[in-house]
Amino acid sequence: MSAGVAAMAPIPVPPFGSVPFLDLGTTTAVVATEVRVGWEKVIASNRFVGGEEVKTFEDEWAEYCGTEYAVGVGNGTDALVLALRALELGPGDEIIVPANTFVATVEAIVLVGATPRFVDVALDTGLMGAAEVEAAVSDRTRAIIAVHLFGQLTDMDALGRCATQHGLVLIEDAAQAHGATWRGIRAGSFGAVGCFSFYPGKNLGAFGDAGAVVTSDEGIAERIRSMRDHGRPGGAEDRHYNHVRIGTNSRLDTVQAVTLSAKLRHLDHWNADRHRVARLYAEELPSTAVPLRQLEHSHSAYHLMVVRVPDRDRVRAELAALGIGSGIHYPTPCHQLEPYLHWSPGELPNVETLAGQILSLPMYPSLPDTDVLRVCEALSHITADLEPFGDRPGE
Repeated sequence: MSAGVAAMAPIPVPPFGSVPFLDLGTTTAVVATEVRVGWEKVIASNRFVGGEEVKTFEDEWAEYCGTEYAVGVGNGTDALVLALRALELGPGDEIIVPANTFVATVEAIVLVGATPRFVDVALDTGLMGAAEVEAAVSDRTRAIIAVHLFGQLTDMDALGRCATQHGLVLIEDAAQAHGATWRGIRAGSFGAVGCFSFYPGKNLGAFGDAGAVVTSDEGIAERIRSMRDHGRPGGAEDRHYNHVRIGTNSRLDTVQAVTLSAKLRHLDHWNADRHRVARLYAEELPSTAVPLRQLEHSHSAYHLMVVRVPDRDRVRAELAALGIGSGIHYPTPCHQLEPYLHWSPGELPNVETLAGQILSLPMYPSLPDTDVLRVCEALSHITADLEPFGDRPGE
């Protein structure tokens, strides 16, 4: 096992500089001209809320995801909250959710007054499956939130059967899975609703906050459109001061819709580049850095490149000393965060083990092969005195 930092021979930082964890500059440059043209059109129209650009992106995103409708909203958290409200989930209802997710997933459940039912995940994928859900279903359970973590869909066949068997609503948190598929079907189109964030660092990222809900249920889409706009009805002449339900202000900004439409045309190409990067990592990583396993029928969007490493915090510190960026997604599981301790089921062994091992490596479409090789070489050296976990999962 590790002999400590003092025993590790330092590696000189190569002269070509650092490897950033994320670089948005190249994707921004690809769409910059088109976005500027679109923004000029918006400025000339003086229509800054709603309008043709928002409707255009909503139609494009629904078609891309394979759903009938997409409703643009202010951010990914609002997408979840409004979806839960549109499904009439609230006090007294229990919603099953994996504990290793970004806090917004759980935050949304609590904000509508429902109860999060935290469950464990598989150690080799980090994903919640049907077995974990089956063990958690109670007479109060109303819904399941499938979190497509790090870009990979969980087993949607098994989860769909489980939801149908127990009469539960299936919701997709697809904030990290833009363009990812299960058996060739895109994320967001399996459940009653699919919820997306377009935070700038996502595979499809806005130039600020933005989100969307996709669905093929016209009633759900209509309710979300109304609730995002202070509860106004659609199509009524007197709609500005007519409020038919309790709503909020969570409209997709017109300038963000322009940006998202421009970027959407490049998403599949960018995702293919992410796959190229992931393949090279898989070939070059040392045995001490174990990528999370990719399910057979899942085609990941590789939002993040996550590996398990021994002595994670030390490894990350030494990467940083070499100018190599990294992240931890997520260092504290939601059931251990102070505001959510009330709903903690106790120990969730795999979630808690992963929280101490996972490390997110640099991943973005334009990441050069030379930088991937540098990261892998650095990991080989840094972890040379550490024992690997065991056989590496295959793809």
